[in-house]
Amino acid sequence: MFTGIIENLGIVLEKTGSILRVQSDKRFLAQLQKGLSVAINGICLTAVDKTSQSFTADFMPETAKRTNIKYLKINDLVNLELPVTPSTFLSGHIVQGHVDDLAKLIKITKNNNSHILKFSFPNSLSKYIIEKGSIAVNGISLTVIETKDDFFTVGIIPHTWENTMLHRLKIKDFVNIEVDVLAKYLERMIR
Repeated sequence: MFTGIIENLGIVLEKTGSILRVQSDKRFLAQLQKGLSVAINGICLTAVDKTSQSFTADFMPETAKRTNIKYLKINDLVNLELPVTPSTFLSGHIVQGHVDDLAKLIKITKNNNSHILKFSFPNSLSKYIIEKGSIAVNGISLTVIETKDDFFTVGIIPHTWENTMLHRLKIKDFVNIEVDVLAKYLERMIR
């Protein structure tokens, strides 16, 4: 489980059909142990190897099919997050690292000191995305500003813009989205 508060970034060093190797800073790598979960752009993966400068994570075909890992290239910047602990501040929201689908960036608007990002997404997820609700975008815990059946917007403060991979996004780029897990459980219980 994660919080969606990104405190580390990584750079993709290598990608094959089933392995991702990511460079990160020494502080992050010191906390990451072999076999530990790690969120890479919001995808929960397992660290299978580690050096003093990078770590490797395996991924399976289902992950490649459902996430933007298939679009990652060498030198791409990725968001990294370690799992929560009993003493972690839950300052974002509950993020599982189980990506629901991809959303496509369709517009970036500068609004004073912030950026408003507009994403198109599959209509099948629209019932889980509500105004002022939580959504994880590439693992970042964000608040939905506006939503319709086929798009949603989020606002990005300067700190988040500068300290995550969002500042590198371009129109038509795909991001991983994870809707609020509580909405999915509530729907299941009501049925």
